[in-house]
Amino acid sequence: MNLASVTDFLLLAAIWGASFLFMRIGVVEFGALPTAAVRVAVAMLFLLPLMVWRGFGDDFRKHWKTVTLIGLLNSGVPFALFSFALLSITTGLSAILNATVPLFGALIAWGWLHDRPTGSRMLGLVVGFFGMAMLAWDKASIRPDATVASGVWAVLACLLASICYGFAANAAKKYLVGIPPMVAATGSQVGATAGLALPALLSWPAQMPSLQAWGSVIVLGVLCTGVAYILYFRLIEQAGPAKAVAVTFLVPVFAVIYGTLFLGEPVTAWMLGWGAVIIMGTSLATGLVKVPSLRTQA
Repeated sequence: MNLASVTDFLLLAAIWGASFLFMRIGVVEFGALPTAAVRVAVAMLFLLPLMVWRGFGDDFRKHWKTVTLIGLLNSGVPFALFSFALLSITTGLSAILNATVPLFGALIAWGWLHDRPTGSRMLGLVVGFFGMAMLAWDKASIRPDATVASGVWAVLACLLASICYGFAANAAKKYLVGIPPMVAATGSQVGATAGLALPALLSWPAQMPSLQAWGSVIVLGVLCTGVAYILYFRLIEQAGPAKAVAVTFLVPVFAVIYGTLFLGEPVTAWMLGWGAVIIMGTSLATGLVKVPSLRTQA
């Protein structure tokens, strides 16, 4: 990657790492569904004028059904699930679990698109899922005001969110070919906003959230969703999708740092060690890292 791509890569990792911090601040007062709904609504309002200004209005009208449906799976559902999870577990653990997205993506591609992993990629699936199972045992990552049961549900919510991302990535590969990335990004937020609007209104908090909570979800929408999408698609264009997806591995580093500095969250050796195992397995499963002796024919 050139210097511009490296800059975008690091900036995107830092922004997406911060999303867990802002979600945690917002969800305490808003609740899970309103936090996710305000986030995607703000992102939609940010991206729509940019899409029209860049002349993609006709493309959106032509493909709106496809991009909005995939958007609900790619943004609406996982954003709500991660917001729910952050009520019970630390931002660091949730970000590490988010790093399993390429792992689930590879597994779903195998079952749905018949893209069978072989050799080192198969080893990566085994290593990644083993690391994920071990990481889930880390009770130190459960918040002091949460129960063990709620922590388990939170971990399951993160994994379900990662599965949604995996399905959405493969759906995009299958159905969004030829659709401008700006249209896909904007349509994703439109679909997520439409899907979350009613559930969010029904669960809206009785007490008006503070300015700090509002500021957090607005930053989530503009910076961690709108700007992040622009950076991500620019990175795909400049460096390719394989290198762009590797940003997922750096996001937990920033999330752990932010959580420790601003929320006082504990960092355990268990979490860091098994987090590294998950990232190693995911690197193998996605083909970013290969073991020469295991590269065999299907």
